[in-house]
Amino acid sequence: MTESCETCLRGGSLALLTVAVSLGIFMNVLDTSIANVAIPTLSGDLGVSPDEGTWVITSFAVSTAIALPLTGWLGKRFGEVRLFVASVLGFALFSWLCGLAGSLSTLVVFRVLQGAMAGPMIPLSQSLLLMNYPDEKKGLALAIWSLTAVVAPVAGPILGGWITDDYSWPWIFYINVPVGLLSAYVTWLLLRHRETDTARQPVDVVGLGLLIVGVACLQIMLDKGNDLDWFGSPVIVTLAVIAVVALSYFIIWELTERHPVVDLTLFKEINFTVGTVAISLGYMVFFGSIVIFPLWLQTQMGYTATWAGFAAAFIGILALVVSPIVGQLLSKVDLRVLVSFAFIVFAVVSFWNASFDTDVDFGQLVLPRLVFGLGVPCFFIPLIAMSLSGLPPSRVASASGLTNFLRILGGSFGVSLSITLWDRRQSFYDYRLTEYITAYNPVSQHHLEQLQNLGLDPLAASELLARSVSQQAFMLATNDFFWLSGWIFVALLVLVWFARAPFTTAGGGAEAAA
Repeated sequence: MTESCETCLRGGSLALLTVAVSLGIFMNVLDTSIANVAIPTLSGDLGVSPDEGTWVITSFAVSTAIALPLTGWLGKRFGEVRLFVASVLGFALFSWLCGLAGSLSTLVVFRVLQGAMAGPMIPLSQSLLLMNYPDEKKGLALAIWSLTAVVAPVAGPILGGWITDDYSWPWIFYINVPVGLLSAYVTWLLLRHRETDTARQPVDVVGLGLLIVGVACLQIMLDKGNDLDWFGSPVIVTLAVIAVVALSYFIIWELTERHPVVDLTLFKEINFTVGTVAISLGYMVFFGSIVIFPLWLQTQMGYTATWAGFAAAFIGILALVVSPIVGQLLSKVDLRVLVSFAFIVFAVVSFWNASFDTDVDFGQLVLPRLVFGLGVPCFFIPLIAMSLSGLPPSRVASASGLTNFLRILGGSFGVSLSITLWDRRQSFYDYRLTEYITAYNPVSQHHLEQLQNLGLDPLAASELLARSVSQQAFMLATNDFFWLSGWIFVALLVLVWFARAPFTTAGGGAEAAA
């Protein structure tokens, strides 16, 4: 398949391909956020805690991240059209099986397999669109792709909340089936005779195996650490040792392997290193917050999944408006300025959220989420451009794959670490507040007397006061989480200025900043 205008699709065929590929990527990105607001309901139905329920999110993210570096090899081996169609069909199949799962362990297994199918879909969707758009419209192709990727996280919380409340949580997975079948059918219909060239290339089996073992053990350690008392548990110690050994050998192997699954020599480039570290750590905090926020609203503030989804979705409104503007500014404004603006917005909003109390209303909740969305395009788009700045065309695919791998992995780790922090701080505050509820504390006795005057018996009054203490403890823990998030964003604000201008487009194009 070539990129010349004679071989590009035109008119209705091009529009139909765009819709089909966009549906596939929309379905993929949607699944990163649609399950967030369903975690409390899903956990209750499966008989597990909300903390354990977050494995549904982290298992998908880790599997997606691990599959990303394999996309280039699989595309060369089997053809990009075949691989995309097979990935979409596999994604739909495992989505259906996720909905049928009757236990958390079964659901997590199918989410892992679903994530493995999701990994190749993101880079392949870009590649297929660009190869079939004429040169003068490739910018439009990327704009449509970006818009789809931005809309999905906005729609995810709303759609997930509505489905969970009005139907049942399995339908957040079932809806992928018709979408996936339609996307795969139309894509195959239009591109089956336009397959890319294939070739047999060696695959780094040892490197891939070490990566899977190391990352899987590290993620399981983070997910189970809070439940098993961290390094007081031999299981956690064993997982930590395996993760450290496997990842250490992985780094050594990849630096000496002729055909590495991950090109670690990219970290010799300062702009790649700064951009990748900043987007990975930033996304770790960002993704942790979009999981904690609806979880707190539903478990402690009495919000339904639908209303928690509406509150969370406000983050995407300004992001949709600002994204095209940021795209135009990339060639005119220093990328470090754009990213600094994003981190300032993120830090200010995080400190703003840290000031909430249990009397906060819906309007007070959504206003900072709306402002937060202002920084989202200035975070993702410039940092990706920064990480690819100045790289030759032959290294862009590897660099993009490695950046996305670490970003998604950072998001998965962020969920686990955020849940652990949130739970630990809640336990701390619950213990400290409970110390004041004694027969010798006139304030606590006054509250108990007031509750009894309302008609509650002493036991019911005590239970209601205990629930109030727990709610306050979770509120204080949530505040701590956002305070820490704010200071991490401040630190990342400093980091981005270690990048070196001028920033050039991938492959050595025009300057992005003077």
